[in-house]
Amino acid sequence: MTRSRVKSVAFAMLAAAALTAPGAAQDTPATMKALRIHAHGETSEVLHYEDAPIPSPRPRQLLIAVHAAGVIPGDWKTRNAQFGDFSDSMPVVMGYDVSGVVEEVGSAVQGFAVGDEVFAYLPRGGAFAEYAVGPAGVFAKKPANVSHLEAAGAPVCALAAWCALVEKAELKEGQTVLIQGGAGGVGHYAVQIAHAIGAKVYTTASPRNHEFLRGLGADVVIDYHTQRFEDVVDDVDVVFDMIGGEVLERCYRVVKPGGYLVAISGGVSEEKLEEHGIRGTFLATPPDGRRLAKVAEMMERGEIATHVGRVFPLSEAADAIDLNEHGPNRGKIVVQVRE
Repeated sequence: MTRSRVKSVAFAMLAAAALTAPGAAQDTPATMKALRIHAHGETSEVLHYEDAPIPSPRPRQLLIAVHAAGVIPGDWKTRNAQFGDFSDSMPVVMGYDVSGVVEEVGSAVQGFAVGDEVFAYLPRGGAFAEYAVGPAGVFAKKPANVSHLEAAGAPVCALAAWCALVEKAELKEGQTVLIQGGAGGVGHYAVQIAHAIGAKVYTTASPRNHEFLRGLGADVVIDYHTQRFEDVVDDVDVVFDMIGGEVLERCYRVVKPGGYLVAISGGVSEEKLEEHGIRGTFLATPPDGRRLAKVAEMMERGEIATHVGRVFPLSEAADAIDLNEHGPNRGKIVVQVRE
């Protein structure tokens, strides 16, 4: 064998070893399976499980191999055009909550490496796919003691609960909090966060979820079918409402003067806040990796955990979105993409 031939073989062997070394990205295929929307509509008929091009990360982005994706109301609201008209950019890959392994790191990204296990709320979607891309700033390291299924359920919902109770309301040990709809995606994180803080936790739920919520740390569970929450609780420090409508209208009267009302399913009336002598805000959940890292710390300490209610394969992600829309649901619905 000639010297040049020996060098060529040696180079090829070194290149192969580099590609299979721990932490190195494998060759990424050109296409992937994904759930895409081609037109807005009221049913899952507008969603298609199909081949799609794998996105390439820009300098400040990460490309991840998706292991799991969480289902949120934002998915069916995107389908229904409640989050705006995306017709000009369709087809669009659906899904906002994601957990996976870093496949490629943008040239301007620091703090992440190929092989890192991460999770995120993707501001432009793309989670219901075998690969997803997003700004590095929305990602956080996945806790080692948490599965991808559990991590994928957390970003939007756990972030909403954390921002509402910790950042906005500044809930403290010894205070009281009323959490509307405690068994849902956001609610079951909120109950756990409030309990971890050391607050007395009131929450509303149907009877089938009462024991579940007590197990998460709820002190008093109110059956909204047979009881009006204002007949059970009064003068609480914080109310966290994710129901909206008539329920939100009734929330103002149970907050103590100077207390705080946070809502995520409807606007808060400044006039009614002033009338009742309380503070409050409507919360839009921010896609923020620094805040998500705070959630990850609580998950790592075992203070909060994701209750995975149902798991669907990627090929049935449209059904998972339908279930989230029509419920009822306990905890989180999650789509599994990889084992």
